[in-house]
Amino acid sequence: MKGFVIELRKAKNEDSIATVLSSHEVRTYYRFFGARHSILQLGNLIDFEVEGEHSGFMPRLRSLSHIGFPWLYDNNRLLHWHNYIRLIAAHLRDTHEVSPFYFDLLLGAARKWDKQNPKRIICESYITQLDFEGRLHNEDLCYICEESLGETVSLMQAFIPAHPHCIDSISMNKQKIFSLFAGKKTIYLDDDEVEYLHEIIQRGL
Repeated sequence: MKGFVIELRKAKNEDSIATVLSSHEVRTYYRFFGARHSILQLGNLIDFEVEGEHSGFMPRLRSLSHIGFPWLYDNNRLLHWHNYIRLIAAHLRDTHEVSPFYFDLLLGAARKWDKQNPKRIICESYITQLDFEGRLHNEDLCYICEESLGETVSLMQAFIPAHPHCIDSISMNKQKIFSLFAGKKTIYLDDDEVEYLHEIIQRGL
């Protein structure tokens, strides 16, 4: 079985408790002496087996192997990855069965993490996620006053558009934002605009 470690906690002695996102579920496992194993790290993609599945205790991880990516030794990219993983973990908290979408989203992001600006990948992945979850607000209406948007918009959490004066926030070109919503690509946005979107995402998915 393959999955991403999306949360990791210390247990007694050097044991660890790991929450893993696989293609169909989010589950928590026990790992004896997990603190000694470099494989069991936040954000790592692991291949593993499970024992004690039907016992009365927490199932345990065994036979772990690490599926690596070339950017793992780039501290800046790794920091952005860990931050993104924490956002995903918070979003999926108290969830057990999940669509393969979330695993595939992380896998797709990880495979191109060294080829693009991670903040752009996060923004594009988030747009894709909002669309999948039916939360993408692409109507030409301000969420606050429900009147038509002008040539510029501001974005609330979850990229909900509003008039800049309604939420007293930075304004962006509406056409750029709606092109982003439609194409799920940040290619037409400059780095400052991507930074603004990334800051919104940091408030929570």
